[in-house]
Amino acid sequence: MSKLKIPVQTVQSSILQENALMLGDRSMKRLKIPAHGTLQLAFGSFRQDVTVIPVPKSDGLRISEGLAGRAGFKFRHKLNVSYSTGSRTLRLGPLIGVLVSRHYPDQPDRLFGAITMFCRELTNACHAQGAYVYFITPEALETPSSSIQGWVYEEGWRKRSLPIADVINNRLTTRKVENKPSVQHFLADVKSRYGTHFFNEKFLDKTEVFEALKQDTSLQRYLPESHMLTGSAVLKRMCSHYQSVFLKPVRGSLGKGILRISREEGGGYRLQSTTPMGTRKQSYPSLTKLFQAIAPKMKSTRYQIQQGLPLMELGRRPVDFRALVQKNGTGKWGVTSIVARTAGNNHFVSNLARGGTLSTVREAVNKSSLPSGVKDSVQLGLPRAALAIARGIESYIPAHFGELGIDLALDQSGRIWLLEVNSKPSKNDNTPLNDQKIRPSVKQMVLYCRYLAGL
Repeated sequence: MSKLKIPVQTVQSSILQENALMLGDRSMKRLKIPAHGTLQLAFGSFRQDVTVIPVPKSDGLRISEGLAGRAGFKFRHKLNVSYSTGSRTLRLGPLIGVLVSRHYPDQPDRLFGAITMFCRELTNACHAQGAYVYFITPEALETPSSSIQGWVYEEGWRKRSLPIADVINNRLTTRKVENKPSVQHFLADVKSRYGTHFFNEKFLDKTEVFEALKQDTSLQRYLPESHMLTGSAVLKRMCSHYQSVFLKPVRGSLGKGILRISREEGGGYRLQSTTPMGTRKQSYPSLTKLFQAIAPKMKSTRYQIQQGLPLMELGRRPVDFRALVQKNGTGKWGVTSIVARTAGNNHFVSNLARGGTLSTVREAVNKSSLPSGVKDSVQLGLPRAALAIARGIESYIPAHFGELGIDLALDQSGRIWLLEVNSKPSKNDNTPLNDQKIRPSVKQMVLYCRYLAGL
């Protein structure tokens, strides 16, 4: 199979027959396309038999407005082109779909809310790499069809009827929406009917992650002791082993709803909970009384109980590390970035949503009180741990992931621990957005889509 990236433009149907293409003869030679033959044009799920007309001394591809409209694009683009001699198929793209939770039609400049700039950035990255991207919301999936209503950015956001994409990235932000029958049916249908690749296809539960990774002996050293909180007996046993424990909602995110239980010096136990204003503290004379206080929460929320760790601190604020691990253009896992996150005042979690601040790993480690002999080794150990955990997730959880946010911690001796794994890592969390510059994480996402699509 031969591949190129060439300019693709539309011409008036009065100049070019609707089911004909004009292709530069130099491109035809490089792609090994026979002159004046018929072949199949493919763009996502769109297929059309076309006649190819060679154009002397040209590299580009010209398509009639009618054919381009049915295929779903109207503006001039540079697209990757491949030709398969066996199937006589000329493919353009890849066509990439991004499934987002909702749009805001009354805010055209912020059509997708907080991730609008990411959507623009991804569009720019696709243009640079010869791909074509559109954005869809769950409402578009409710009517089964061979095409779909999606949004593209072309001098402003435009709604358009488009083919089913070669690759779909799931950016849904709630489990409730992700689990809707219309969403699940659509995804199963396009996988089987069109061979669409769908990645980051589901949320991860905290207990699911730890139970899966326990199966790999090489990963057990990163895992704090963790269990489902099934009753007071589990709480009492964990509190007898550790100075503090954390109760984390199995399906929580952004540090919401985390509880910290610790022994008090004079006897009794302290319960700390996260609130938008800071940490709420309550004292109880016994674990029995404390459990009675939290038992009502357990009726609506499942908790994972986890060993408390004496985390590395900066200015008495705990620090953890968010690694973004992504599949690359050859389908292999790589670490795109790692940042240190320091908890805000009066907080025991480091999420930016809770007032945390970012710094580089080197800055955080060098400012810490870690033993000087381990400062260099942990800077190498953090990316190694993140990669090993990503591979473990892929091996032991039956789902397709193309990127993972992996939260790691260092204890005060420099040992590396896993805190949690996020299958929907934020796109406006780790680095400031810049309308002119495309971040490495966004470039990497397009490279992986191209790998999946074979373009």
